[in-house]
Amino acid sequence: MDETITLLRAARDGDREAAGRMVEQNAGLIWSVARRYFGRGVEPDDLYQLGCLGFLKAIEGFDEAYGTRFSTYAVPKIAGEIRRFLRDDGAIRVSRGLKERAQAIRAARKSLEQTLGRDPTVAELSAQTGLSPEDIAAAETAVIPAESLQQEAGEDGFTLEQVLGDWTQEERMVEYVALRAAIERLPERERQVVYLRFYHGLTQDRASRVLAVSQVQVSRLERRAVGRLREWLE
Repeated sequence: MDETITLLRAARDGDREAAGRMVEQNAGLIWSVARRYFGRGVEPDDLYQLGCLGFLKAIEGFDEAYGTRFSTYAVPKIAGEIRRFLRDDGAIRVSRGLKERAQAIRAARKSLEQTLGRDPTVAELSAQTGLSPEDIAAAETAVIPAESLQQEAGEDGFTLEQVLGDWTQEERMVEYVALRAAIERLPERERQVVYLRFYHGLTQDRASRVLAVSQVQVSRLERRAVGRLREWLE
C-alpha cells in the first residue's frame, strides 16, 4: 500500500505521529505555497505555520475516491488558509487611520517623556492626545510588530514556546498551529496580555499602561492565560 495513503488513513484516525511525519515529508510543498505570500506583513515562519494548518485540514478532508493525488488536493487548502488569514486577521489589516493615530501617540509619548523625565501614564497620554485610554490601547496594540513565540517574558525567562511541551521537531510544527488557535480562544483581555507580553516583549508595567489597567491586573491576567493554554494543550 502506498505510504502516503497509509499515513493519511492513520492521521485521519488521530495518529499524531503520522500527521507529524506527513507535515515533515511535505515541508517543501508547504513552503513553496507560503513563499507566494512573502512581503505581505506576515513573517515567513507564520505563513508556514498557517500552511501547516491548511495541510492538516487537507488531511481531514481528503477522500481517496476523488481520484486525484493528495498533493494536488492539498495545495489549494494550504493557500486558502493563508489567504483567509491575510484577508480576515485584524492585526494584519491595520487601517490608515489607526496607523496615523499610533504615530500621534508615539509623538505625544516622546514629548511627555522629555517633559516629565519618565514614561507617561495612559491618563497623561489621553490628556495630551485627546484620545480615550481604550483608543490608545487599540492603536498601540495594533501596530506593534510581532516577534516570536521564543520571546522571553517574566523574571524566570518563561516563553510561550514552553507551554508546548517536549515534542519532537515535526510534532512541534503542528503544535505551533494548535497554540495559535488556543490563544484565539482566550478572553479578550487575556489574549491582549499574551500578545503584548510574549509576542511584543513588553514589560508588565508597560503592558499595564497600554491596556490602562494596573500591573497587578496584568500579572493576574497573564497567569490565568498561561494556565488556560497549558490545560488546553496538555
